[in-house]
This record gives sequence, structure tokens and C-alpha cells, in this order.
Amino acid sequence: MTFRISRRQTLAAAGAAAAVAAIGRPALAQSLPTGTIRMLVGYPAGGGTDVMGRLIAEKLKERTGANVIVENRAGASGTLACDTLRNAPTDGTVIMYAPSAATVAQTVTKKVLPYDLEKDLATITLAGTVSTVFVVSPTIGVKNLPEYIAWLKKNPKKASFGSTAMGSSTHFFGVEIGQAIGVPLEPVAYKGAAPLIADLSAGHAPAGCGGLTDFLTHHRGEKLRIIAISAPKRATAAPDLPTISELGYPKLASEGFYGFYGPGKMAPAMIAAWNKELRAVLEAPEMRQRLVGLGLEVQTSTPAEFAQRQSRDLVTFAASMKAAGFQPE
Repeated sequence: MTFRISRRQTLAAAGAAAAVAAIGRPALAQSLPTGTIRMLVGYPAGGGTDVMGRLIAEKLKERTGANVIVENRAGASGTLACDTLRNAPTDGTVIMYAPSAATVAQTVTKKVLPYDLEKDLATITLAGTVSTVFVVSPTIGVKNLPEYIAWLKKNPKKASFGSTAMGSSTHFFGVEIGQAIGVPLEPVAYKGAAPLIADLSAGHAPAGCGGLTDFLTHHRGEKLRIIAISAPKRATAAPDLPTISELGYPKLASEGFYGFYGPGKMAPAMIAAWNKELRAVLEAPEMRQRLVGLGLEVQTSTPAEFAQRQSRDLVTFAASMKAAGFQPE
């Protein structure tokens, strides 16, 4: 495992350096395609990733005049979209918006994938960081983690939680909470946030784990209740939500990211063009406010900075996987 990650870090550093050098050469300045642009999203319509993707796509339309459409390629914990991007045209007409749950997590937890994250997918820009959250159904009548622990002791046969992406932080965070509170929690696989939210609201699932961006709106609408977030500090969009550190479990603190990717063989000049346009959209005050409201802590980057962040997270996520007692499949 150590060899795999070290090799990836080397590849990422080399690719990132090339991208930075290319961005610095004015002669390679390039514009985005003007026709139809596909933004791949690896989750069903209605989930947090999809909602954010559509907001960004709409602003890209206004800014560039291109027909930017969101294409949902749901399946395999987000990796179907990654594989689709690997085989996509490299002319800038296809990009992907994805969380680290679909990229870093799947690379670490799968023995075999049809693509190599750092060779077949090109980093364009970080979009922001996001917390994993643990939620409960409003039907079980608990409002916080201590009450949930007490409920579990009375209902030991219901010690399970739905995960929006198995083999990701939305899986491991739930397992590690169970270990920390002394009540083993069994993960149940869901194909994205939308079906899990439906089950939580209806009382078919007692608890769940996913990204803050997937659940915040529904928490406010009382379809579910967020009882803990994984980030080291409270979320800008929801300062009332307690962190797992505040609740007494600082070793469980972590956060993931969202970012934009292109096919691995996309020209550095096109990567630079996309970086410029996406950062302009993400950093616009109105867009920042809307994304923060959904739970994303907006943060952009150069392609190289994003590649470096991704390489670091491959290492830290491997440690989280080991702590959860999970073996690559």
C-alpha cells in the first residue's frame, strides 16, 4: 500500500509541475469550447453533489455562453463517472465534479479500478472542503449524540446506519463512531444521498452518514437531524452543529473535498482555461454564499495545489480505512 501511494505522489507532483509550467506560458492561452459541455456527476439527481453541480453549471452558462449540462452517471460509489471521464474527449467538452469520496476513497479501498486516479484524471481546481455528518431519523425521537447512544442501548437490533458511499468517509466515520461509543454500528449501502434521505424521513432507516452538503437542507427541513460533523471546526453554514471533537472524540476529526477534473490527457492549456473559468465562478460572492449555504467551505486552487492535496489525502485516508478495520476489496 505504501508503495502505491508513494508512486501516486510522484506522478501527481510531476503532472502538477507540468500543469503549472503550462499555465505560466501566455502562448498556450486557450478558450473553452463554445458548444455543449458535459459536467459529469457520479450520483443521482437531487443529492448534494448534483445540486451544487447544477448551480455551478448555470453560472458557467451565463459566463461562457456554452450549453453546460449536468450528466448524472450514478453508480459504484461515484467511480462510474470517473471511468466515463477517463474515456471522454480531451477537447474540454467533458469535465467532472466529484467529492473525495468518489476519488481518493475509492482509490484506497478498491484493489482494482478500471482507471488510475492520478494518470487518467487531471486535476483542474479544488472547489472546497466538506464535513462528513452523522444523522438520525426524526422518527426515533433523539436530538443529539448522547440521546442516540441511549436509544441504541434500548434498541440494539437497530444499530445500523445508511452510507451514501461504501468504502468512503461516509462509511468509515459511522463505523468509527460506533467503535468510539462502544456500540458497533453496521453500515448499510445506499446508492447516493437521495434514497437514504427518503428512508430516513420515512423511518425506514434509523441513522445515516454522508456529506454535509447532502444533508444540510434536509436537516433544516426536519426530514432528518444532524447530530455530529467530522470537521475540526464548526461549519460556516451551520455553526449550531457540534463537531465530533467537541462531543469528546477528537481522533475522529476529518474533512473531505470537492473538486473538478478533466480527462488525464487534456492539454495543459485547456486545463488552465478551465481553471480560470471555474475559479471565477466559484469565487463570485453570490456563488460562494450559495455553496456555503449548502455546506461547502469554498476553496479554490491551482491544478498543482489540487494534485498535492489529493496525494496527501490518499495517505491520510488509508490510515482512516485501517482504523475502521476495512480491507481493500
